[in-house]
Amino acid sequence: MVSYIHDRADFMAGRTTVQERVDFFLSSIDDQSVLNAWLFVDRDQARAAALAADERFAAGLARPLEGCVVAVKDNISVKGMPMTCASRMLDGFTPVYHATVIERLLDAGAIILGKTNMDEFAMGSSNETSAFGAVLNPHDPSRVPGGSSGGSAVAVAASMCHVALGSDTGGSIRQPAAFCGTVGLKPTYGTVSRYGLTAFASSLDQIGPFASTVDDAALVFDVMAGQDPLDSTSLTREQPSMATRPPSSIRVGVIPPATMEGCDRAIIHAYHNAIDTLRAHGTSIHEVSLGNTDVWVPTYFVLATAEASSNLSRFDGVRYGFRAEPTEDLDMMTATRTAGFGAEVKRRIMLGTFVLSAGYVDAYYGKAQKARRLISDTYAAMFADVDVLLMPTTPTTAFRLGEKNSDPVAMWLSDLFTVSANISGIPAVSVPTGKDDHGLPIGLQVQGPLHADALVMAVASLITS
Repeated sequence: MVSYIHDRADFMAGRTTVQERVDFFLSSIDDQSVLNAWLFVDRDQARAAALAADERFAAGLARPLEGCVVAVKDNISVKGMPMTCASRMLDGFTPVYHATVIERLLDAGAIILGKTNMDEFAMGSSNETSAFGAVLNPHDPSRVPGGSSGGSAVAVAASMCHVALGSDTGGSIRQPAAFCGTVGLKPTYGTVSRYGLTAFASSLDQIGPFASTVDDAALVFDVMAGQDPLDSTSLTREQPSMATRPPSSIRVGVIPPATMEGCDRAIIHAYHNAIDTLRAHGTSIHEVSLGNTDVWVPTYFVLATAEASSNLSRFDGVRYGFRAEPTEDLDMMTATRTAGFGAEVKRRIMLGTFVLSAGYVDAYYGKAQKARRLISDTYAAMFADVDVLLMPTTPTTAFRLGEKNSDPVAMWLSDLFTVSANISGIPAVSVPTGKDDHGLPIGLQVQGPLHADALVMAVASLITS
């Protein structure tokens, strides 16, 4: 993997150029095309931007992300680049505006290299639901990279870019980061604008970065974060810089052994090693109770599918994208949605429509909203006693392609340790912490209270130092 901060020092010293680095990334993409991480690469634009970046470095005018090469998940709008959300439903669609995060990255000097593969409409935990084929894990191509932001995780892990953007609805940044051995940050809800992000579940979605190092991820976050008048859910409060010094004494919450039943032994071993590392850095360790963890996944999927059924109603073949011809049995709209959506998207739309239906909305959606409040209150009470929480990111390392496709519930349980952060809106970051006996990366997760993004990243740095 390639670090932008390390490269930036070389760019400034004249030891290498942005053009040379872009050519390296393009060669890496070509050499590893079998991984299927990319849906679109803008080679000419990237080379032109690299030339301009080198000129700014030479003139002493480099901006905070000058020459930083960025991959973008294909559900984030980039003007002039195709955006499919890895679905046939958006075949031929090209946005006419930049997402706010893209505007901010470009203003800071970043180079947008292209769009990465993903689970269709960000619905999946393995990056096998893409209409354009599965993405493969660079550490073992017989295994999944995680989802739904698998293409972005692979792009960083396989040295195809400096950093990548993903979206995290229930772990879709952190889980592939763990499977591919990168850093992956889900910020506090509302700290990064969602304007230009194709909505899956609007109250859960958050854009965040993948990077090879915590420092790279923090730098990109600092550029993207901040209130956006185009996003009514973005926070107006000032976001502390990732450079903010953490408190001298940090209280770290750890989970009881029973909570990790079913986790791979290698992950449990890495967890205890990380605790020892944090203790050696002077943090105090406190065992905490997470409350009713058995309700996390059901609560998440009721809320997420309900919102998805509403958000995806706009894809009807009328205004943009794919349109199917009507048949004797199906009108145009039904034929379009039948042919345009894949199986997992249809499954979640149907489930969401069911939990919102007149006879069941109180029994399912209403209860899920109450459970959401219970989960958030449990976190708030816990963070009164500790500063951050250390958890596994996933129960297992990367599983084999096709291994869980016949059992959707088993696939959904891959998100056991990640969904609670989205339900409660808190920040969480996954960092690589070694490998298992098969050479597959292990990721551990640091969570913190609302708005404690800088503290979460500071603790993540201690684990990886």
